[in-house]
Amino acid sequence: QVQLVESGGGLVQTGGSLRLSCAASASIVHFDNMGWYRQAPGKQRELVAVFTRPDLMSYIDSVEGRFTFSRDNAKNTVYLQMNSLKPEDSAVYYCCAWTLSYNSCGQGTQVTVSS
Repeated sequence: QVQLVESGGGLVQTGGSLRLSCAASASIVHFDNMGWYRQAPGKQRELVAVFTRPDLMSYIDSVEGRFTFSRDNAKNTVYLQMNSLKPEDSAVYYCCAWTLSYNSCGQGTQVTVSS
């Protein structure tokens, strides 16, 4: 099973930036999809950004233009650059990878945006 480990969360003021990283224990090139979910207290988990092979990127409307997903296959790492952060972006962010028959998610990293 591929292990995914997120890092880069923290406390930031409104308008600030953070870059989340997700390091995989094995190659990420074979996953059909990789994405970032988030879950705030009392809310459902939502898929924030997803990469689908070969090269399709999509974002939820609320982060479009502010968040950028990227990947470094050589380092088996994906990133989520988050700019212009808002208090409503506060949540635990999870990195996940999946195919039709397999899925794996990390333990999450907390992002808190103060107003």
